[in-house]
Amino acid sequence: MKVKRFGVSLEESLLEKLDDLVKQNKFPNRSQAIRFLINNNIVEEKWEENKDVAGAIVLVYDHHKRDLQTKSTDVQHDFHTLILSVQHVHLDHNNCLETIAVKGKANELSALANELIALKGIKHGKLVMSAC
Repeated sequence: MKVKRFGVSLEESLLEKLDDLVKQNKFPNRSQAIRFLINNNIVEEKWEENKDVAGAIVLVYDHHKRDLQTKSTDVQHDFHTLILSVQHVHLDHNNCLETIAVKGKANELSALANELIALKGIKHGKLVMSAC
């Protein structure tokens, strides 16, 4: 990939915020921080425009909760065309972590995540989306 160099003029206060972002995220330089911000903006636009995106739904739940796994599987079957893979990890005797890799329209991924996260027994859930 060819790199182009260009100059950027910023107010001092905004430059300080950029430098804070560089420090907080441990970016090697300002250029990497700017790349990060641009890519985040592109991903957000794709979400808002309901474009195809990829992502992961992460769930932590008590596997002893009655019918939770059956209900989760039923929801996943309803959205089977969006699910690429599922990874199930036992955290301890009571708790499991499930990571569901997904790809599809942003609104559909949000609907799937919302249904799963709303299930009784889910302790924590989060959808992370990225551009394809």
